[in-house]
This record gives sequence, structure tokens and C-alpha cells, in this order.
Amino acid sequence: MCDAYTPAGEPIPTNKRHNAAKIFSHPDVLAEETWYGIEQEYTLLQNTVKWPIGWPLGGYPGPQGPYYCGIGADKAFGRDIVDSHYKACLYAGINISGINGEVMPGQWEFQVGPSVGISAGDELWVARYILERITEIAGVVVSFDPKPIQGDWNGAGAHTNYSTKSMRNDGGYEIIKKAIEKLGLRHKEHIAAYGEGNERRLTGRHETADINTFLWGVANRGASIRVGRDTEKAGKGYFEDRRPASNMDPYVVTSMIAETTILWKP
Repeated sequence: MCDAYTPAGEPIPTNKRHNAAKIFSHPDVLAEETWYGIEQEYTLLQNTVKWPIGWPLGGYPGPQGPYYCGIGADKAFGRDIVDSHYKACLYAGINISGINGEVMPGQWEFQVGPSVGISAGDELWVARYILERITEIAGVVVSFDPKPIQGDWNGAGAHTNYSTKSMRNDGGYEIIKKAIEKLGLRHKEHIAAYGEGNERRLTGRHETADINTFLWGVANRGASIRVGRDTEKAGKGYFEDRRPASNMDPYVVTSMIAETTILWKP
């Protein structure tokens, strides 16, 4: 869907798939069988006033806390849309692996993956398209803005979980630590490519690390890169890049992570 070219055969400026395909077809990257799991957050807005669904017009709901993975008509707004999207993605053959209500009311998340290489970007873009169509039918607007509501409300991200064959094999935790070190050295370059308006989201609050600081930790939601306790315990597995904004281009993010961790030599 996203691989568009000019009549002369050149990729159009917004075709980010073209360069990503070059990275993913590199022999060193192919040998590592890169796996991705992308957590796509989004906000459902009322059609006429661009205010989250379920929120009182011109006002605010109760503070954050009961909405994350919440149930009940006073906590979960728009589940029929979310479930319809999930089923449509399954029908379309997308490797969608879950949905959940998010910390801010009216905000939701779906996960695509694990997907290998460039297919992660392919599947996420088509899943976004399906979401746009379903919200259109429902008369609701979907927003991928990384911070749709200012104040004490969580932003929206696209946490990207990543592993290579070496990371998944015994001794992989050492490979993970080396990869994270390389990501830290290119922090500014990654931030520049991780979505517009991300500085409004990456404040060091609301489960984010400050945009100008790179830090990683085990089971730390306030880190740039989070390693799960299960990965630390097993000595192998994957890690999560928590920096990408909800409006990021998955072709750019996934290929850049592969390039930095596999191909780049500091």
C-alpha cells in the first residue's frame, strides 16, 4: 500500500518503505531475523469538537487511574470501534496480537507483531488504514497526535519491541546491552526520526523519559529503553524502545533500529 513511485520510477518523497527495504534486505540484517512488536496508541475524538469521546463537552473526566485496561461505561469509551478494528485486522490477515484501553480515557492501543523485518511496517500501516475506515463509519475521528490533551494526561506513543536472532539465543542479554549502548550513542538521530511533536510527550512525566536524556532500565516505564524482567531472568529475549511517538512512520523506526544495532559501527 505504501510503496508508491513517480512515473519515472523514483520513490515518491513520502515513500519511506523504499529505503527501509534496502536495510532489511542487507545480508547481515537478514541473518539476524529481526522481530518487531509495535504498540500503536491512538485517541478517539468527537467528530465536531475534536475532544476525546466520553469526555464532557468543554470539561474533563475524573483523573487518570481507573481507565487503563478499564471496563464499564464510565471508564471505557469506544470499545465497539476497537473490537470492530481488531476483528477486521484478523480478517485481513494482519498479525494483530491484542488491544487495551489506555491510561487516558478515550485513548486505546492495539499491538501488531511479532512481525519479521519490513512486514512490521506493512502490517502497521494497513492496520492504521483499517482503523481510519472504521472510525469514519462510526462518525468518530482517530488522532495519532503524541499529546492530544495538554496537562496531567498521558501522551500517545508507539512503543517498539525488538529482538534479533542473537538476542533470542543463549547469552543474548549481553547482545541486548551492546545494542542499547549503540542506540544511546545515536539518541538524537533517532529522536529526530521518531515522530513530529514528540517533545510534547517525552517530558520525563507520564511514563516517559525526557527527550534530551537517554536511559535504560529493567521494568522501568520512565526509561527510553525498557528491558523486561523475563528477559533479564532468562538472559535472552527482547527490549522495548519507548521513544517513538504514535504518529511515527514504522518503516523509518524499524529500519533505523536494525541499522543502528546491526549495521552501524561506532
